Amino acid sequence: MRKLGFHIVVSAIAFLGCPTVRCQENERAIRMAFVGFGDSSIARRAEQELTRSIISTAPHPNDPTKFSLVDHDQVRAAAAGVGYNGSLNMTVEEARNLGAAIGCDFFFMGDAQTFRRSPSERPMYFESYAVIFLVSARTGRLVSWEKPSSRDASAQESENDLLANLRSADSQHRYVIAIRRAIEDERAERISAVEAPPQAIEVMSDEASYRNDLRTPRPYRRLKPPYPAIAAAAEVEAIVDVLVDVDAHGEVGHVEISRWAGYGLDQSVIETVKQMHFFPAMRDGVVIPMRVLLRYNFRKPQS
Repeated sequence: MRKLGFHIVVSAIAFLGCPTVRCQENERAIRMAFVGFGDSSIARRAEQELTRSIISTAPHPNDPTKFSLVDHDQVRAAAAGVGYNGSLNMTVEEARNLGAAIGCDFFFMGDAQTFRRSPSERPMYFESYAVIFLVSARTGRLVSWEKPSSRDASAQESENDLLANLRSADSQHRYVIAIRRAIEDERAERISAVEAPPQAIEVMSDEASYRNDLRTPRPYRRLKPPYPAIAAAAEVEAIVDVLVDVDAHGEVGHVEISRWAGYGLDQSVIETVKQMHFFPAMRDGVVIPMRVLLRYNFRKPQS
């Protein structure tokens, strides 16, 4: 049985205003960084292949985007400076701080391993995998994640197959498209924030949360997000935080992940929260809209 916790963190966050001047993208190479995939031999080789794949991308005739790479020693020093410990379960604030310290636009992080498997129903084999997270340094969001893997009779063959996957044109195309799509989405968000500023919403401070005149939103029923099969197979234990705008009718509006985990957990939480209904927040007996932070704790299945 899996264990999954749910609670509302006692804080609400205000909508933030945006500058009135539209930001223009500089015509420069997109700065990429590789935070690391671990210290194993396959981890270092996977990072090298992914680095070559991205940096060697030829500009498209209709999109002259180019990529540059932040020096590896600079990345390691910056990561150590902000106290990064190798976690793949980060808040967007932590990810933004890490990206700002590095001085990049996007960064890759992850893990890569090779294991010997001895299942009872088939001959022994070796499995190599790489967990690859692509993160926007500007927003701190997890842009994409994937876990390519390969199985073969020997460790060398398994690792070679994995590395071939990482250097393939298909993999290169996926990463580049994800980066370009994130750039366009972020640009569209900035434009939208300038042209149609978000409506003000009630802010609840820690002190106010204990006052008798204020009640936070309460769900009718606490739905549990499904634990995705790929997360269960990897025995992932993680926390997913999500910011939820609850209107004066108790209906869910904007939903945004504020601590991501990958492995399908973020999407599972989003899809579940969008099905929820709340008793709305109240101040002095009057219903009000409020943004709240919901936290879900995922634990690996018990054997």
